[in-house]
Formats: sequence, structure tokens, C-alpha cells
Amino acid sequence: MERLICVVIGYLFGLVQTGYIYAKLMKHEDIRKHGSGNAGTTNVLRTFGWKAGVITFLGDCLKCVAAVLVVKLIFGQSHAFIELLEIYAAFGVVLGHNFPFYLNFKGGKGIAATAGFMLAVNPMMFLSVAVVFIVLVAITRYVSSSSLIIITMFVVEVIYFGQTGGFNLAGTQLYEFYAITIALAVMAFWRHRANIKRLLNGTENRLDFKKISKKS
Repeated sequence: MERLICVVIGYLFGLVQTGYIYAKLMKHEDIRKHGSGNAGTTNVLRTFGWKAGVITFLGDCLKCVAAVLVVKLIFGQSHAFIELLEIYAAFGVVLGHNFPFYLNFKGGKGIAATAGFMLAVNPMMFLSVAVVFIVLVAITRYVSSSSLIIITMFVVEVIYFGQTGGFNLAGTQLYEFYAITIALAVMAFWRHRANIKRLLNGTENRLDFKKISKKS
């Protein structure tokens, strides 16, 4: 029951669609009618420029941080495996972000929200994947492949920290933590399936930094 409650808490926070809200309030547009039709950071960045992209990333990242903090406040004193409940909350946030019911289940892809979980539970993990992501995007200008690489890094780092005592989890709780982490990664790959196809075909769009700057 506690796990389900945490997923529901996360889902409610995930419903805060930063990109959609920003576009509606500031641009009087539905971001889903532009570009890729996605409500996440990359489409907002391509459509409205750097400022909108940064605001969207921060909003989507921090809503996961907020969900994790709420779960910690509610269960932190009574639950021995609070980190396990935190990742259930993160899973809920990504579900709410990717599949918001009030937007006909058409949201983002969950990368920024997952980054928020990393920031909340292990800032060093967040910093390492952030550096890799920035370097990869700067070199390749592919956001999709860079996102999938850091999600894979996330899984590897979680397993590494888990096996070296980085989490206060053991036994079945630790492997349950791994399972949810892998589920988040699988969801990210599934949400990027069209991007993966374009990458394999050599038709994936690269970021045009000059074009984005002109929109800012």
C-alpha cells in the first residue's frame, strides 16, 4: 500500500507539465502542436528557445525532487527502506509526466524527471550524467541518443552504488530498487522508439544552436 501511495504522489507531481504550462501562459500556444508534438524540454527548446527550454527542464526536474521530498517527509521516520519508496515516487512522476490524463496521456519522455530523482537521492550521480549529457550534445547535437546514454549510465550507477553500499537497502528491497530503475530506463527507450528508428536511418534531427539562439 505504501508503494502505491508513493506512485500516486509521484503521478500527481508529474502532472505539472512545465513545457505545456509555459507555452500556454507565455506564448499562448499548445506545444504539442509544434515540432515533434512532445511536451518535454527538447521540443520546447527547439520551438521557443533557450530560456523556455531551461525553464522546462528545471520545472520537470524539480517536480521529481519535490515528490521525493514529500515521500521522505511522510514516510521517512516510519519506513526503514525510504529510498525504495522514493524511487516508487520517481516512477510515478515519470508516469504522470509521460502520460498526463488531462492531456489525453500525451506528455514528455521523462528524462528531466528522472534526472530530478538522481538529484534528490545522489547529487554526484546527477552531476556525472549531466556532464556526460552536455558533452555528448555539444559534440553530436543529438539529444535523443545522449538522453538514452545517460539513462543507461543511470542504471549502471544505481547498480554500482547498490552493490557498494551506497543505498540503505539490502536483499529483496535492493533488487526491487534495481527493477524500478530498469523499468524507468525501459520506459525511456520505449518513449524514444521513433528517435531510435531515425538514428538508425540517419534521419534524426540535430540541435541547431544558432537557430535556437535566435528564438530566445
